Amino acid sequence: MLVQLLVGSLLICASIIVEVCFIGAATVALTSKGKWLVTGNKVLKLMISLLAIVLWMLAAISIAAWIWAAAFLYLGQFDTLETSVYFSIVSMTTLGYGDLVLAMEWRLLSGLIAANGLILFSLTTAFLIEFIVKLRDAQEGKQ
Repeated sequence: MLVQLLVGSLLICASIIVEVCFIGAATVALTSKGKWLVTGNKVLKLMISLLAIVLWMLAAISIAAWIWAAAFLYLGQFDTLETSVYFSIVSMTTLGYGDLVLAMEWRLLSGLIAANGLILFSLTTAFLIEFIVKLRDAQEGKQ
């Protein structure tokens, strides 16, 4: 049990590091484009920048799913990469069809990847909301 918790904790830390790096990079990019975002067609610029950020954050979550999938392959839980990625995505999104399950000696990882997904989606949601609020305030001259 302790090994499962240690491995799961390391995977959670790795995926959170990826997420935080992506948020940091997005923040730097958005800060550098600040003047462009608040001039001209503000609605169009909000749409373009929001689309870019959503796709960027989706890439971060996808990398986290791949990290977990690689771990499941390494641990011998699945025979193919596709199966491992599928299980990671289904578990991370807490969809959990139940058509695939981990072996008893690794089954705690199922709950940990679900908790990890909740954390990652929450961080992404918080970042997107903060971006929209700050951009709208800047566009309205409230900053």
